[in-house]
Amino acid sequence: MERKIVLVTGATSGFGRATAIKFAEHNFNVIITGRRKERLEELEELIKNTYDVDVLSLCFDIRKRKEVKDAVDAIPHAWKSIDVLVNNAGLAVGLSTIQEGDIDDWETMIDTNIKGLLYISRAIMPGMVERNAGHIINIGSVAGKEAYGKGNIYCATKFAVDALTRTMRIDLLPHNIKVSSICPGLAETEFSLVRFKGD
Repeated sequence: MERKIVLVTGATSGFGRATAIKFAEHNFNVIITGRRKERLEELEELIKNTYDVDVLSLCFDIRKRKEVKDAVDAIPHAWKSIDVLVNNAGLAVGLSTIQEGDIDDWETMIDTNIKGLLYISRAIMPGMVERNAGHIINIGSVAGKEAYGKGNIYCATKFAVDALTRTMRIDLLPHNIKVSSICPGLAETEFSLVRFKGD
């Protein structure tokens, strides 16, 4: 039986890295994506040396629509039949009241958490529809269920992920495509390191 293929966005750290390793452990061939080439290479080596699966690394910025399209278009034919898409890439930047918010931070969160998820999903979904099979897993957050002080834009983007998950599920149901979300709470990742810009 042919191995299934999973594509995991934001695989260079945190949940994405752990998710890619977990799928490899369960005998999936893994496509890992992220902006940090050296981290992708390190993860690719780790997976190849630990599990008997194939790995394809795609280095691009999920926020840039053309980069996403070019990367997906360039996926070799043997890797095109993606069975599972894990929309993991996401971040929080800053922790300010709404009236004091940094608009650049807002745009980074919106571009990554909403638009990036949409860009990669739009590139992968037609193949799933054509094959009448697939599973999309969106990584949301408890912040997409309950708002908290100074979490304004991050919460808004994760509430959007929750709404998108629900509407994607409705639209893709006739094509036998599952859509799920996982909404983590506090966990040991680079989340705060990113949010506070290394501080």
